[in-house]
Amino acid sequence: MTGLGTALVGLGAILALAAIFGQLLREAIAPDGSHPLIETMNARIAAWWAFAVLMALALLAGKAGVIGLFLLVSFSALREFLTLTTKSLADHWTLAASFFFVLPLQYLFLAAEWQSLMALFVPVHVFLLLPVISALQGRPEQFLARVAETQWAVMICIYCVSHVPALLWLPIPGFEGRNLLLIAFLVLVVQTSDIAQFAISRGIGQRLIAPSLSASKTWEGTVGGIAVAVLAGGALSWLTPFSPLQAMGMSLTLALMGFFGDLVMTAIKRDKGVRDWGHLIAPHGGFLDRLDSVIFAAPIFYHLTRVFWANP
Repeated sequence: MTGLGTALVGLGAILALAAIFGQLLREAIAPDGSHPLIETMNARIAAWWAFAVLMALALLAGKAGVIGLFLLVSFSALREFLTLTTKSLADHWTLAASFFFVLPLQYLFLAAEWQSLMALFVPVHVFLLLPVISALQGRPEQFLARVAETQWAVMICIYCVSHVPALLWLPIPGFEGRNLLLIAFLVLVVQTSDIAQFAISRGIGQRLIAPSLSASKTWEGTVGGIAVAVLAGGALSWLTPFSPLQAMGMSLTLALMGFFGDLVMTAIKRDKGVRDWGHLIAPHGGFLDRLDSVIFAAPIFYHLTRVFWANP
């Protein structure tokens, strides 16, 4: 079996075990679907399955398929984010540039494996370009808010998301053909941390971290959830080129970044007065509601792996 085949079989086995575990919990504790923790966990497992199937189909189409899949994910996420931002008619060309210039160029750089351009294009060149486009329209009303929100949308939905498929083309000695498992490791560790934080906060959590943002994020839950993710990451080290200790260190970083991402994205939603980013994955919100933690963790994971494990 090829490295890719092994990766797909391994990922499928993990997801199958997770799905069986989730269904057994539902049948044993709340067959009517009334337990929020179990339903949240099963919803996330279902999302993982959908993502895995789409990823497998994309991989069968080669690099073009993977690039196309994540380009669509970025497009959908960008649409969700920009729907909630401050805009005026003067921002027409800025928004058009974000969707039809910045988005395809970022994925073109990824397809061409121009890593330096991929890493610098959005946070340097685009951050300078978008305000210029808006300023040329001559409308100063709420200029800073409009530009900053669009820049944040591009950063989160294009730049950060593009680092997930970028993992597939990291040249890691001795790990050829198995890079898909890096994405599996990233998603599993971050989502395990999210679920564990939620469960522990509801079970024994008492001290809220940011009461005005979330009534469910406690210090006990966050510390406990991150600890669970670190242990899970060590157990999943076989998915990666990392040793168990290295995988635990990477998992600590991923869990922390996932927590920060969820907190920041929740703050934005509270500022905009909405519960969810969208309704694409009913009744669990949109792409950003399911991927916020992974999106924040992805660039850090990519760059750490590239610096310490990939060939220069």
